[in-house]
Amino acid sequence: MKTTKYFLTTRMRPDREIIKDEWIQYVVRFPENEHIQFDGRIRRWARIEEMGGRYPRVILLPDGETVHNAFIDRGYKP
Repeated sequence: MKTTKYFLTTRMRPDREIIKDEWIQYVVRFPENEHIQFDGRIRRWARIEEMGGRYPRVILLPDGETVHNAFIDRGYKP
């Protein structure tokens, strides 16, 4: 999985270290929703049953494969 330095830094936060790489890769490959930001970055969401049915948001760089950020999106409404 390709990542940015920012992702590696924020990954150490207690609220984000619980998110497994396999869940991030699942969201990247099988998004239920996607939004392109004005800067070209891509937001993707998918329901993860092992996370109690929560939806992580994964932010990708415009290349569509480099993970810039990943967190549990508490405000996401499917």
